[in-house]
Amino acid sequence: MTGYRFPKEIRGLLKDALPPETAVYGQPQGIDTTYTPAGHARALHPDAMLVLGIRGAGKSFWWAVLQSPQHRQMVEYLMPKSEIRKETIVSAGFGERSSPDDYPGKDTLVQLCRQFDPRQVWRTIVLRKVFPKTTGEPLAQGNWADAVRWVDTHPEEVERKLYEADQLLENQGQHQLILFDALDRTADDWPTMLKIIRGLLQVLLEFRTYKRIRPKAFVRPDHLEDTKTADFADSSKVLNQKVELRWPRNELYGLLWQYLGNEPVNGALFRDGCQKILGLPWDRYQGVWTVPSKIRIEEERQRDVFHAITGPWMGRDRRRGFPYTWLPNHLGDAGGQVSPRSFLAAIRYAATDNPRSDFAYPLYYESIKRGVQEASRIRVREIQEDYPWVDMLMKPLSELTVPCHFEEIARRWKQNRILDRLRGDMADAAVKLPPAHIEEGADGVRSDLETLGVFERMRDDRVNMPDVYRLGYGLGRKGGVKAVARK
Repeated sequence: MTGYRFPKEIRGLLKDALPPETAVYGQPQGIDTTYTPAGHARALHPDAMLVLGIRGAGKSFWWAVLQSPQHRQMVEYLMPKSEIRKETIVSAGFGERSSPDDYPGKDTLVQLCRQFDPRQVWRTIVLRKVFPKTTGEPLAQGNWADAVRWVDTHPEEVERKLYEADQLLENQGQHQLILFDALDRTADDWPTMLKIIRGLLQVLLEFRTYKRIRPKAFVRPDHLEDTKTADFADSSKVLNQKVELRWPRNELYGLLWQYLGNEPVNGALFRDGCQKILGLPWDRYQGVWTVPSKIRIEEERQRDVFHAITGPWMGRDRRRGFPYTWLPNHLGDAGGQVSPRSFLAAIRYAATDNPRSDFAYPLYYESIKRGVQEASRIRVREIQEDYPWVDMLMKPLSELTVPCHFEEIARRWKQNRILDRLRGDMADAAVKLPPAHIEEGADGVRSDLETLGVFERMRDDRVNMPDVYRLGYGLGRKGGVKAVARK
């Protein structure tokens, strides 16, 4: 540790620089806040056609960034191993925002997949991107149903067109990417959604044989858990080449430095402090301050910088833990994955909390704990948006202490008739994407919660919960951070 301590004004910088909870994701941010984790270069590579990531891991972020020539130029400079170029041809094949000229919306997509093989629907979307100027046929003109019907009834012509387009791209040294995101928005029930995603995986398999035309799908891990998603020949060739968007600890802090160093008003306060700690200046690329490699890669140096903001301990002494490791450790799901959105939200909230007046550092350790509580609230709201049935399962568990035996959880569910009520809501079509294994009873629902990262199965078969969910759902842990009171 250098002994350097950031001034208290850094708290204002943290509040101003970090995105608020209301920030809109899935749209290109300014290049000044576009951080490029080294490990994501493989996921961006054109040959990585299946990219997995938990909510908040960056799927929609990269979906948007890759469609921006300015951002692609930055990626080309900072992540040369990605083989993404400014000139790479990129378009959207599906996304959260409605764009009927580019791809069918959810209701249209469901209707098309009832009328046609989902594989042909996705192929039609790809073909319209590859041949945007084709005229005289429904592929480029008319409604989506006519276009799919033409593709379905002209296999030889489609094959020849794709071959010629791929050869032209090869001669030009170009890649063409068609990006698919927000696949949880393709349907409101699991059987339909899995059927639709299965069709898209078949398209990914088909285009492995081409050299330059590359569909790229950003998918959540739980969408691939059901075996029906990949029950087609050679599906392993797609699944075995999947790439995950992960955020190891050093990249989470690198992202934090990117925001702080590029804050337009007081970013110099942070950059100057880093220079005093590291003895290294920051470089610039097209007006953007780039994070020095020492505090991107070397965790010891990162710890020095963060502890100059927080102090060295999460309490009065080292027995309470160290802020640099404590924070991400308490934000991971059951698989140990931390959402950068949760990480930044926890720090921003901690910066809004008034520290103890005699505390020597800008961020008080109790404020960091409250930041984790706030991040948990946000994460619980997110999962409630995606899977509303989780909240029904968790309410009877409020004030339960984990780890605990699953029998106690199952007893509370039975006592409150939770599974019966959930089945009733499913029968009335009132539940969006219900638990896939509810017909297996409590054990099946436990498996679904483990897949989502909410439950963790311990070696002795007890149930544990990561703090990022435990706190927001109001469960306790002996000696742990206090749970959030649920309304």
